[in-house]
Amino acid sequence: MFKHLKSDLPSSIVVFFVALPLCLGIALASGAPLFSGLIAGIVGGIIVGALSGSSLGVSGPAAGLSAIVLVAISSLGGYQNLLVAVVLGGVIQLLFGVLKAGIIGYYFPSSVIKGMLTGIGIIIILKQIPHFFGYDADPVGDLAFAQVDGRNTFSEIARIFDGISPGTTLIAVIGMAVLVLWESILGKKGKIFKLVQGPLVAVVLGILYFVFTQDSETWGISKEHLVKVPVPDDFNSFIGQFTFPNFKVVGEPQIWITAFTIALVASLETLLCVEATDKLDPKKRTTPTNRELFAQGAGNIISGMIGGLPVTQVIVRSSANIQSGGQTKMSAILHGFLLLISVIFIPNVLNLIPLSVLAAVLLLVGYKLAKPATFKRMWGLGWKQFVPFIITIVGIVFTDLLIGISLGLAVGVVIILIKNYQNSHFLHIRKEEKTGQEVVKMTLAEEVSFINKGAILKELNKLGEHSFLEIDVRKTRYLDQDIIEILDDFRYRANDKNIDIKVISERGTIENPDDYEKFFNKDKKENLKVTG
Repeated sequence: MFKHLKSDLPSSIVVFFVALPLCLGIALASGAPLFSGLIAGIVGGIIVGALSGSSLGVSGPAAGLSAIVLVAISSLGGYQNLLVAVVLGGVIQLLFGVLKAGIIGYYFPSSVIKGMLTGIGIIIILKQIPHFFGYDADPVGDLAFAQVDGRNTFSEIARIFDGISPGTTLIAVIGMAVLVLWESILGKKGKIFKLVQGPLVAVVLGILYFVFTQDSETWGISKEHLVKVPVPDDFNSFIGQFTFPNFKVVGEPQIWITAFTIALVASLETLLCVEATDKLDPKKRTTPTNRELFAQGAGNIISGMIGGLPVTQVIVRSSANIQSGGQTKMSAILHGFLLLISVIFIPNVLNLIPLSVLAAVLLLVGYKLAKPATFKRMWGLGWKQFVPFIITIVGIVFTDLLIGISLGLAVGVVIILIKNYQNSHFLHIRKEEKTGQEVVKMTLAEEVSFINKGAILKELNKLGEHSFLEIDVRKTRYLDQDIIEILDDFRYRANDKNIDIKVISERGTIENPDDYEKFFNKDKKENLKVTG
């Protein structure tokens, strides 16, 4: 883990600056204390980072859980009661790991995962545009289409000019220029520019700009456009920011329902992000998913015990980690320590950072996730890849992450069913030169299920009188009972139309069988004897 420290340390600083506003914003969007988001970020970095098998994944509070937390705080009777559900949710995640539920992550199509990455990139860009111009009505961590301020993603953008701030916009533009310059030119010039990342320079410039222009009415930045980390007066007030669960309510059914909901949603988001992070990893390492569920479960238990929000692996921070050159999970752990050290020792310095500069950093992260080249590449792969990809993007932008993924997955399943329907058999039709009889050879696929019933029935109904049908099942390993019944029913129509039928199987060849069900079921039993 220490071998790549020269890459992991600069990367952890970038992830820290990305995580800081998201931790605070998600806490605000969840209706929870601001410090709870920072606790979750610290636990996600240090605890989950240490226990996880993911090389580049970064964990912390997730925007996808903010709506659940917001409702639960009210319905459960307070934040302390919610923390009980967070702890129990962590225990349930440990159980998911024991049951090896992590395998679910491997069943999401590649097109949907790529759509998720691109969709998140687009939503980051759309959500950060108002903050870039100093319009901070909606919390930074709110990534859902329907926002907590009562507006939506696009109506928020439309209101930018109602509250545009010249100072915040100017420093955001300067910050973006620094980031682009570092990315395209300086980052390739020498080791110092790789060690000192562009986002750090942009943030330092943002702090200096605020300090030197704070007396200017036109170009100064008001405090509502700065980061808002809680600042304790002394050690006792710092400790007082930690909240502890009220385990007296552990027996209430609603607590357990919320706990299971948190565990299920957090696990799904984590598994999705694991798949996406592994795809982004330049070294294409594979994360052990069951171990990841253990790590997330342990993280949620600890986070809940000390007053933190529920944690998941999150793609925004993970992708920022990859884009910044992170090599091992040390970058995730270091970002957690940076959060911890900074909120203890320099919260006043953090509160000098303009949100618009951090928005510039996130805009660049979003662009790298949603490059136009990705759309071109997916289009080139054909409609079977492009349709689930684009549906996932639209779903994420206009609803939220899980709904978008679900829509993309549903479309992907429908496409699989369509292709399965089409690929049930191979048909070869020819005519005998001497007799003029139509000879149809139907070779069934390796697996033929009820899904293929319509396609096969359609071909059987098209057979003309006095034709000859040859059914080849030598390569078929699974033949559904529904298909056997179709063939058995067709026997009567074949007699009426004088259609001769030959069935070729591994057991031999039979012409015009009297009972298809008896023939195929006997074939199945004999195959079982051979394989058994």
